[in-house]
Amino acid sequence: MIANHIHDALAQVRRLQEFILERGNFRGYSGSARIIGGFVALGGAMILDSGKIPDTPQAHLAGWGIVLAAGLAVNYAGLALWFLCDPKAKKDASNLMPAIDAVPSLAIGAVLSLAVILKQQYDFLFGIWMCLYGVTHAAYRRSLPKENYFIGVFYMISGTVCLFLPQVSFTNPWPMGLVFFIGETLGGFVLYRNNWAGAGNPIEKEREREQDD
Repeated sequence: MIANHIHDALAQVRRLQEFILERGNFRGYSGSARIIGGFVALGGAMILDSGKIPDTPQAHLAGWGIVLAAGLAVNYAGLALWFLCDPKAKKDASNLMPAIDAVPSLAIGAVLSLAVILKQQYDFLFGIWMCLYGVTHAAYRRSLPKENYFIGVFYMISGTVCLFLPQVSFTNPWPMGLVFFIGETLGGFVLYRNNWAGAGNPIEKEREREQDD
């Protein structure tokens, strides 16, 4: 009898641990959407380097603005779809907290970008965007896989290099296109693996629990 009570208590502890891990693992972002965003960045670099776009900072700024809008639309559409349709999200706004935690660094990135644009120091933009986007990854260090944090470090290192290398010009789209293509593609695979592993098979999980019990 005592052994059965101990076994039941251990099973409850295991389930509580699974629940805590599940709550701390944010699955609101779509890996597929992030990979698409990486290809959008690469495509933007190809178009800007095609010779059909004026070789001026203003024209390139407009081009990257379109890339940004497309990337945000794809990624946040995926987030909205998860929030509204996934039963685990339960349409509970508290489940969006990891995404909300990233807003301050993104907002500071927008402020710094505006200041640099007003001073017409366009060559600093790539470095600012990469560094602040890398810092944004730090907001997810406890809610996304650790590989995502290392991708943030990649962005920060790349941004630092862009800030200090005099050869980096805003009208050369390839540093931006390649860094974001690599970062978003790798990040997308990390999210895809995380979401797939988290989905699991509820039938198999229940069978495993019954066997343990």
